[in-house]
Amino acid sequence: MTHPLVRQIIDLATPVAEQLGLEVVGIVLHTNQRPLVLRVDIRNTQQDTSLDDCERMSRALEASLDAAEIIPDAYVLEVSSPGISRQLITDREFISFKGFPVVISTSQPYHGQQEWRGQLIRRDETTIYLNQKGRVVAIPRPLVTRVQLDECR
Repeated sequence: MTHPLVRQIIDLATPVAEQLGLEVVGIVLHTNQRPLVLRVDIRNTQQDTSLDDCERMSRALEASLDAAEIIPDAYVLEVSSPGISRQLITDREFISFKGFPVVISTSQPYHGQQEWRGQLIRRDETTIYLNQKGRVVAIPRPLVTRVQLDECR
């Protein structure tokens, strides 16, 4: 379950990232650690994400978080790039990674499987399409819990 502060942090971090030419692709709040750890994954929208991008985002976001006082206690802010072995979420990611090998997980078995591997073809409003050795597999989006780049292939 997502921590209730995550939505507020996303709302604060998104415009900060956009001003820097970056995109927030994930936020996780680790409340089981002391001090708690806020991990923010970013992506440069124009080029490969650099260490400088992470540093700029860290400084700008830390100032905004402290000013907004969203996190009441001490925290550690980690800003990083999610790398290539990550979950696909946005329409832009599905377009960018067309043809790449992916793993799709479903909430319940679909045609006897809960994990599907293949080349990403596309997704639309209702379906995600995979190429499995020349055969097109159409998986209903309501069943899909995760689409991740397949780093094993």
